[in-house]
Amino acid sequence: MAPKSPREAVKAAKDIREAVQKELEFDPLVDSSGITVKNMNGDVALNGTVPSYAQYLHAAAAARRVQGVTKVRNHLMVMLPAADYRDDPELTTAANNALALVVTGPGSVEASASDGDVWLTGTVGNRFQRDAVEQAVAGVTGVRGIVDDIEIFSDVEAANVSDLVEDALFRYGLLADDSDIQVGASDGAVTLTGHTRTWAEHDAVIDAAWRGIGVKDVRDDLVVTG
Repeated sequence: MAPKSPREAVKAAKDIREAVQKELEFDPLVDSSGITVKNMNGDVALNGTVPSYAQYLHAAAAARRVQGVTKVRNHLMVMLPAADYRDDPELTTAANNALALVVTGPGSVEASASDGDVWLTGTVGNRFQRDAVEQAVAGVTGVRGIVDDIEIFSDVEAANVSDLVEDALFRYGLLADDSDIQVGASDGAVTLTGHTRTWAEHDAVIDAAWRGIGVKDVRDDLVVTG
């Protein structure tokens, strides 16, 4: 395929930027009025403000859904409405109340707030429990950011993880004949390399890797081609 001319490259960049902007406007979970979008060859930057941390996350997810986006840099700032402001003791209590509704095992997770940022510490059994904890706290009114210091602990020894993950990828239709995705594993850590066409495919591969029994970490070296 011949390289794009400068005019074609500019048009492609404009098309991606406009598509991301439209997706942000389309998403009912995002107030896009304070967001500006920049694009450089599929590398998209979100700038501006949103009124909640949940919208900060939703905006990045919306951008990743757009075809041609290969990277998202989320520079949005959370500017809370005055009615949503909570001081640190109030926010700490609210965050821990939200955590009490999440089953995390094998240990426990605690939250503490500082200037609207919530720090999460403790242990969980897998990535999905950690995600559930983050999602619970992200929806708490007054949160401006989350710092995740949660550790994943499993007393199950990871065995044949590479083969098990590759089998799962084949079952999910994520390893086509021309796929260059490689799976490596050592001491409960899975390393993924290669290329995916979309962020949805990328996330599905990451998700499959985390499902391996005894997996404590997934190192994402995948490249999204768009």
